[in-house]
Amino acid sequence: MEYVYAALLLHKAGKEITEDDVKKVVEAAGVKADDVRIKALVAVLDEVDIDEVLKSATAAPVAQAVPAPVGEAKPVEEEKEKEKEEEKEEKKEEEALEGLAALFG
Repeated sequence: MEYVYAALLLHKAGKEITEDDVKKVVEAAGVKADDVRIKALVAVLDEVDIDEVLKSATAAPVAQAVPAPVGEAKPVEEEKEKEKEEEKEEKKEEEALEGLAALFG
């Protein structure tokens, strides 16, 4: 990827993208240059119009994230909690009635 960045940097600076220039940029960044990769990149870029590629890459629509409905989640959770509390209260009432029945039974 650093080789592509080097080529883009040279392109942006208006310089010709040559093997020597790409190698210099890569080495200036502190990366060990691989001559085979540089040669392949330069050969491919000779056939590519970089300006057109950049235009098409930036013109692509970006999908927007749809926010999740915040208000709907709380009532469902609150209802579940209320149901659990009501069930606990019903159990307590039943236990209390059973205890009273045991006293009189």
